[in-house]
Amino acid sequence: MGEIEKIWLALEIGNSRLHWALFIGETIYSAWDTDYLPESAIQQLAECQTLDDLLQKIFPPHQKIREDWGNWGAEEENTSLSPSSPSSPSSPSSLLIASVVPSKTAIWQTYPNTRVITLDQVPLKGMYPTLGIDRALALWGAGKTWGFPMLVIDAGTALTFTAADDNQCLVGGAILPGLGLQFATLGQQTGQLPFVEKGSFASLPPRFALNTTEAIQSGVIYTILAGIKDFIEAWWDLFADGKIAIKGGDRTLLLNYLQALYPEIAARLIVEPNLIFWGMREIFRNQE
Repeated sequence: MGEIEKIWLALEIGNSRLHWALFIGETIYSAWDTDYLPESAIQQLAECQTLDDLLQKIFPPHQKIREDWGNWGAEEENTSLSPSSPSSPSSPSSLLIASVVPSKTAIWQTYPNTRVITLDQVPLKGMYPTLGIDRALALWGAGKTWGFPMLVIDAGTALTFTAADDNQCLVGGAILPGLGLQFATLGQQTGQLPFVEKGSFASLPPRFALNTTEAIQSGVIYTILAGIKDFIEAWWDLFADGKIAIKGGDRTLLLNYLQALYPEIAARLIVEPNLIFWGMREIFRNQE
């Protein structure tokens, strides 16, 4: 089978959820999301000395992941890995963390062999000190995978644009409330407007609506799509051959809207939910 590949775990602590990836060497074996864990549960992870232990404690509901992982371990043991091998599923494994929520970071460092990725470890040029580590890693991962110039659109809790030129130097970007935040703000901060679920409609609403719910949908969705289109066109004015990748929990919904409204733009987007993990992989590779 050749050289044994290292097994490691990546964790992105996001604004709303935890995002995980299990790597075998440089390949993502599995990626999934979970809710935040209680502090008491995280503290118990300090007792985990193996990757098997960690998966058992963190992911008891995710039986399929654990079954697949166990099957993979059995296959490898039958070939070249043994339970005591440094790269087997039952041995300690590195945990790389990238966090946009500092208050949640320290408690995770109680797990053995943890590394927290900081902005100064990302090789992008021209970064400013308050640039989010998630934006930097996603941009670095996208650029190293598909090439620069690269613009990354993150359709998450916040909708962000982050770009770098062909010299891997930060061009800049923008931040605005994402779909969910915009709907929630109208529902929570007004006296009579209803709360509208962002996933309650699959197709584009009427642009000129005749009821309140559709009026909210129209205002939020068409304005966001117009903003995305404007940023993309401005990007292509700067770099005609510039690539664009989109990630985040709302990526599929926004892509569907873009395909209906601006199909020529949608056709050129690289859709990849794991951009941050590709960036973390680059950092992990350089640290080994």
